[in-house]
Amino acid sequence: MASITDPEVRALLQEGTRTGTLAYTASDGRPLAAPVWFIVEGDVIVFNTGKHTAKGRAIARDPRLALVVDIETPPYGFVQVQGVAEVSEDPGELLRTATAIGGRYMGEDRAEEYGHRNGAPGELVVRLRPTKVVAGFDMAE
Repeated sequence: MASITDPEVRALLQEGTRTGTLAYTASDGRPLAAPVWFIVEGDVIVFNTGKHTAKGRAIARDPRLALVVDIETPPYGFVQVQGVAEVSEDPGELLRTATAIGGRYMGEDRAEEYGHRNGAPGELVVRLRPTKVVAGFDMAE
């Protein structure tokens, strides 16, 4: 089993602006998936979402999640992080994480703009603490 601290896993998760596909469970038990922007801090995946969105409500009901990030070009690869989410509405943490995430995906010159936009009241900081990491590299070789 892989670990989020494995250099190859970490490199895949942190390279460029790859989005993650977050898997969660709807209130009626249906599996759902949605793209998310994220960062890696220490040994956790961090993203923001609205408290009253489908993702926010699902996490409140059941914090078990999975996030998949893949390499879309040959030789292909992926990392799947399964884990349990912890949420926070702390305004300082929300602004800090939203700014860092905005910087990753929109560039440092727009980080503050996206931090204020996505770090507003009603948003959540979600920390996905891994319980299992599955990875595959060089899938087409």
